[in-house]
Amino acid sequence: MSITAIRSIATSALLASQVQMRVAASNIANADTEGYTRKTATQIATVTGSQNSGTSIAEISSTVDKFLLRDLIASTSDLASAKTLADFTDRLQSMFGTVSTNKQPSTSLADSLMAIESALIALANTPESSTLATTALTTISTLVGQLRETSNGVQGLRADADQQISDGIDTINEALETIDSLNETIIIAKARGDSIADLEDERNQALKTLAGLIDVSYSVSSNGRMQIATTSGIALVDSTVHTLNYTPASDVNANTVFGAITIEGTDVTSGLTNGAIGTLLTLRDDILPDVQDELDALASTLISAFNEVYNAGTPLPAPDSLTGHTAVDASDAFSATGTARIALIDDDGNLLSYADFDLSAYATVGDLVSAIDAVTGLDASITDGVLSIASSNGVGLAITGIDAKIGSEKTDFSAYFGLNDLLTGTGASDIRISDSVTTAGLSTAMLSTAATLTVGDQVVSHSVEFVQDLVSVLSDSQSFAAVGGLSATSTSLADYAANIVGDVSTRASTAATSLLSTKSTYETLSDAFSSQTGVNIDEETARVTELQQMYSASAQLYEVLNELFDALMRAARSAG
Repeated sequence: MSITAIRSIATSALLASQVQMRVAASNIANADTEGYTRKTATQIATVTGSQNSGTSIAEISSTVDKFLLRDLIASTSDLASAKTLADFTDRLQSMFGTVSTNKQPSTSLADSLMAIESALIALANTPESSTLATTALTTISTLVGQLRETSNGVQGLRADADQQISDGIDTINEALETIDSLNETIIIAKARGDSIADLEDERNQALKTLAGLIDVSYSVSSNGRMQIATTSGIALVDSTVHTLNYTPASDVNANTVFGAITIEGTDVTSGLTNGAIGTLLTLRDDILPDVQDELDALASTLISAFNEVYNAGTPLPAPDSLTGHTAVDASDAFSATGTARIALIDDDGNLLSYADFDLSAYATVGDLVSAIDAVTGLDASITDGVLSIASSNGVGLAITGIDAKIGSEKTDFSAYFGLNDLLTGTGASDIRISDSVTTAGLSTAMLSTAATLTVGDQVVSHSVEFVQDLVSVLSDSQSFAAVGGLSATSTSLADYAANIVGDVSTRASTAATSLLSTKSTYETLSDAFSSQTGVNIDEETARVTELQQMYSASAQLYEVLNELFDALMRAARSAG
């Protein structure tokens, strides 16, 4: 073998050692870089003819198990989904108050209802007490505010989910663009025979970001191009990028209709599953609306049950006018039995005059209104779609029904028109104490239902029975239809509130348990992936030392060859 051949071998050994040391140094430098995988330089012997001609680096690659990577990507989607669900359900649970402790009182809906019941029981013993009436009204106000606040909180979570969906779509599009750009770079580099290991790391990291937001499937073609689609088959990256489009809602309430997530004009919302966005969609469109429906069921039943009873009472002193809350029209058919009694009274509840109306005598609402308006001292009309009754001379006005049953629900006269409602609204988002109650205070009196009344007699007085009927609203069973995560049931308002809290608590507990399990699976896969592809600094440092020795040996061989060549040249010159 010639000196030139030996020198070529030594040179190739030096160059190969340099590449190996550069790869090892890069591994050490990137040991803590997220997504970086350990690189190895594959060294091979080179042969010229039948003779060994040295060594070379065939490729620089990373040993990534494609099947393990695929499992890790899928687990990334599962973990992001579990984290999102656990976070939102935990925040949801915190909105429903706390149980009592030694340091703070309970703030749960169920306990707020029980506080109302306790206040009304105390009031029933002394219905004329303005202090106890104020206390009872305060407890009702607390619950009403709590329902509204909780409803607003639920809608706030929906708004947050919607905004996170929008932000996630932006992140998805950035990841898709990154993957598409890397695809082109990888294809070119692979065709040239350059290393694509670092480029693949970067692409896999973008893929992991994508998988954290939606569930995806992917494949890599022979030329190095990665193709990505959702698990439902929606193409995201093929020969080009298919970006997603979404505009978040400007305002979110229980009636908000959200826009679609689209790709090139096609609605793909239902095809985006798992991952953070898939779970955010489920939270926004299913889980949180279910909880809102449960709150609305509680609030609407509370409103109707209280109003039905409360309309039998009257404030004392009585107001000079009453305005209903139920929408009516003069042409509405009117089917009723029993009697409606309207009395004009002074501030002490003494009778000035009264009129009884046989409800079966009127075919329409307008007929009844005309009959009331025809009575001296009374003005009645339908204004802005509701019934309004006032005393002509500004004295007190009291109403009651005597065996009155109106419409299919057989409700009382005042309750039918909502003339003395305690609560207004249709659900948890808009439940409020009526303005008339806020102004006059809680009613605890009733108009007498005696067969005949005598002018000058006290006909309106505070009533133990009336307040006890209000207590019964809370203690008696109410009927609730199946809604949200709750089955149809007949139970007290407080127990139903406890059922809502229990449903929310179960959702949060289940989500937390699922997160622990999912996180354990992810960490197992991540550890396995890191063990296979991660950088061990001790091993890499030892490798560098070994390569330095190899480099030194090659350099010494090269030096010996140079000395030998110089000696031969001197000998040749001497011989000449």
